[in-house]
Amino acid sequence: MRRRVLRVGPLAALLFLSPVWAAELKVVNVHGEPIAQAMLTRTPVDLPTADLSDDGYAPHGVTNTTATVITRFTNAAGVVELDDFNAAATYRVRAQGYVDAHLTTLPESVTLQAMSPEQFVASYPSNVWLSQLEFGGDDKLRKSFLLNCAFCHQQASPFMRNERTVDQWVSVIERMNTYGARVPHDYHETMGELLQTEYRELRENPERVPVPRAWESHLSSVEMTEWPIGDGFSQMHDFLLHPNGFIYVGDNLFDRIYEIDPDSGEYTVYKVPHEEGTRLGGILGNRFQVFPKMYNYYGVHSFAYSGKDGNIFITPSMQQSLLEFDVTRKTFIDHKLPGGYYPHTIRTDDRDRVWFTLALSSQVGMLDRTSGEFEIIDLPARSIKEWFILKSLPLVFSFDPENRPTPAPTDESIGLPMPYGIDVAPNGDVWVARLYANDIAHIDGDTLEVTMIEFPYNGPRRLRVDADGKVWIVAFQDSLLVSYDPTTKKFKHYELPVVSEIPYALNVDRQRGVVWVNGNQSDTILSFNIDSEKWKVYPMPRQRFFTRDIEVSEEDGAVYTTNSHFPTWQSEGGIPTLLRITPLEP
Repeated sequence: MRRRVLRVGPLAALLFLSPVWAAELKVVNVHGEPIAQAMLTRTPVDLPTADLSDDGYAPHGVTNTTATVITRFTNAAGVVELDDFNAAATYRVRAQGYVDAHLTTLPESVTLQAMSPEQFVASYPSNVWLSQLEFGGDDKLRKSFLLNCAFCHQQASPFMRNERTVDQWVSVIERMNTYGARVPHDYHETMGELLQTEYRELRENPERVPVPRAWESHLSSVEMTEWPIGDGFSQMHDFLLHPNGFIYVGDNLFDRIYEIDPDSGEYTVYKVPHEEGTRLGGILGNRFQVFPKMYNYYGVHSFAYSGKDGNIFITPSMQQSLLEFDVTRKTFIDHKLPGGYYPHTIRTDDRDRVWFTLALSSQVGMLDRTSGEFEIIDLPARSIKEWFILKSLPLVFSFDPENRPTPAPTDESIGLPMPYGIDVAPNGDVWVARLYANDIAHIDGDTLEVTMIEFPYNGPRRLRVDADGKVWIVAFQDSLLVSYDPTTKKFKHYELPVVSEIPYALNVDRQRGVVWVNGNQSDTILSFNIDSEKWKVYPMPRQRFFTRDIEVSEEDGAVYTTNSHFPTWQSEGGIPTLLRITPLEP
């Protein structure tokens, strides 16, 4: 039964604003039985007209308002309560194994129709389909596929598992290599043949695909909020939860920073300026020539803020620069690097130093803001060949991008170890993961001495350090969460709670002792309690929701992420969103 409870806050009472009601909805099946953990999503209809006059985007410095989309889940009785502001909205009710219900008003109850077996299997998230791709039993080939073909988008989504010829698959693989993948040439034909054959076999025998993990009771204790931003060509890569109350999101492909007010849904876009004559794609060249529009001269990537003045530092992966965004003046400062290529992930420390990985040149950069000086730290090469390749990068980059000599990818990834994730420990030391080298680096925060540690798993991508100094790492191809204890010098691994996930990144809630892991193939975010070693799984409110960064609010433990599926138009809704998962008060 629908219940309306008048809730008037102090400000509303003073200003005689429209009251806020609590509306209840009961979700049942055709037999009248309650459906627990059904997802109710409300999207407002009436929004101010947005100024998108800059090629479909907000012009620099212009403020627009985006929709604030709310999702909650039913409890064991099939009941969900949602604040109702008496504004026009649409509602979607979704539950595993049932056909979505779409409503323009919120009734007292809604009955969901069960899916047919064919509809149910088609609705499964990508990871369970991906779990059945065996690549003819060749584990080496499968790991190469996961490493190179799953860091931008979901691999076994409905779009990807469509019928293609072998030539079409080979063409896709070759194009992805120009974007940044490194599938060895010798694998192209075999991989194309196996993708065609094995996807076809799964479509013809869907009973082989395992049922995804069921949604669980903890979901009725959270609220999910989304803010759609950008368009189908955007890539909202990394972002930052700032102490000034704003969330800053970077559109990697269009060099724009979105400053979002989560209280109002208002956002202001700041466009990274570039000098006249700067090439599209920066020093890497334009890798996305088939796209109808593109504006990535810098390629805004990772974010960190200074605890001293709040200014934001951004790695522009396509330039030899470090960007600084003055949050007060709303201006950019371009700090030219003295060396290194592909600035990637970035963190700051308590001494107002800015640390970042230089992925292509296998280095770590550090800007000491007190002195204004950069320090470029070489991570040791694993072989003479690797040392030679790294030292020859200045010569390689002296060529025009269109005519630059590029070694063919091999299983050794042309000798580039690619330092990727980085974090600063509570004691000021720095930890780095090298993705293709399968090792991690420890940098002494005082002496800058480097110690390399072999990582006994595959694909250490991003890492974070908890309150006790323990390092947490995702093993990309191995579908594992891994911890490293610097005191005992021992690794420990934990199986993820969903099958065939390819975890991109993680973050640690140091205050509450929880590790949050990006579930980019399973449309989930995963939480791991360090003390109990128990997992919780949070399904995303949209399908094909690819995440690659997480931020945690110290105040209430709310978790933020972005849908960074590339291309975005393959995602449900076709637009990137910033997402917050907030615990509800008991």
